[in-house]
Amino acid sequence: MNLKNSDISSIIDWKPDEMGRIPLSAYVDEDIYKLELERIFYKKHWGYLGLDAEIPNVGDFKRTVIGERSVIVVRNKEGGVSAFENLCAHRRVQFCRERDGNRQEFVCPYHQWMYDLEGNLRGLPYRRGLRVDGELRGGMPADFNMSENGLTKLKVESRNGVVFGSFDHDIESFEDYLGEMMLGYFDRIFNGRKLTILGYNRQRIPGNWKLMMENIKDPYHAGLLHTWFVTFGLWRADSPISLKMDTYKRHAVMAGTRSTAAVEASLVSGVQSFKEDMVLKDPSQIDIVPEDWWNGPTVTMMTLFPALIIQQQVNSLSTRHIQPRGPNSFDFVWTHFGFEDDDKEMTARRLKQANLFGPSGYVSADDGEVLEFSQMGFHTNPSSTSMAKMGGNDTQDGDCIATETLIRGMYKYWREVMEV
Repeated sequence: MNLKNSDISSIIDWKPDEMGRIPLSAYVDEDIYKLELERIFYKKHWGYLGLDAEIPNVGDFKRTVIGERSVIVVRNKEGGVSAFENLCAHRRVQFCRERDGNRQEFVCPYHQWMYDLEGNLRGLPYRRGLRVDGELRGGMPADFNMSENGLTKLKVESRNGVVFGSFDHDIESFEDYLGEMMLGYFDRIFNGRKLTILGYNRQRIPGNWKLMMENIKDPYHAGLLHTWFVTFGLWRADSPISLKMDTYKRHAVMAGTRSTAAVEASLVSGVQSFKEDMVLKDPSQIDIVPEDWWNGPTVTMMTLFPALIIQQQVNSLSTRHIQPRGPNSFDFVWTHFGFEDDDKEMTARRLKQANLFGPSGYVSADDGEVLEFSQMGFHTNPSSTSMAKMGGNDTQDGDCIATETLIRGMYKYWREVMEV
């Protein structure tokens, strides 16, 4: 696609002073989506690749994506992490089909080109041709250089057991990309303790990828849509919360503390999701066991633009990876984790509380449904706009749920990158 900057205004009409009015074309237009892939997913942004604990041994690998480009992440022979695109340098075949496994080399099934654990080309059949009637025939040209024909490698950085990559080798460091404030929240969870993988959930949501970023930057809906949140005080109007953004307003964190006091009637009047008579036979599904590293919040929801969510909700911990599939759909991959030094009771608690989340989670099932409804609505009148004016039209940090400031902040950054 060769969409020029001057052409964007013909697709999306977004007035400079209307941050709280989001044109629906941003969610449904194919050309805008392709420009997002180019400018956001493949340049100047770090993408989530996974956790060290997923590939502990030499040759261990997992297949993931950045944007729509398939990527292999592997533990190399030096003990570090390599990442390269899952496209053979020869005929551009996606040669790896397994989701994960262990290999000492990668071989393309089409023509048997073989690559090492760092993506270097190490061999190919008939490179120098075949001997026929005493002479060599065919083969690669004499100037064919093995070292110049490896896989497309990503720049990789790891921090405290979390691995990120980028196709842009000139990108700023991961620490600079997050900024001081976000690094503080990141290191609060990923503090150097060894991680352990508890399991995965995967789902496909028929909505634009940005909707999930919005959803986790939206404190307004959480105490209205989710019965479990408002009824049991996990997130509601009387919850002390803090909403913060990095300097560029692309990343954000929502941090809060569970409300344990009886809810005031005025806070739930007319809130259909509130179920006054709802009780739990097993209160440990939401009971809190404070952990040394918490330093206050019982919930933190971090959004690392463009495609990673890091969640702590009570004792449940997970990463959520947004994997776009066109403008109208994305895959959503949850990785539930704990710490290697957790005792059996804490591991069981983390697993039990993970039932709040995932495709059929007590809470998260609601989100998947309303995002689908949103995308359906956008297509009925794509020339219209979505409103995000709760709390005003500014893009400042906040301290209450009645605001959509984090959403406006993200789109302020999005507009700068997309040159809208």
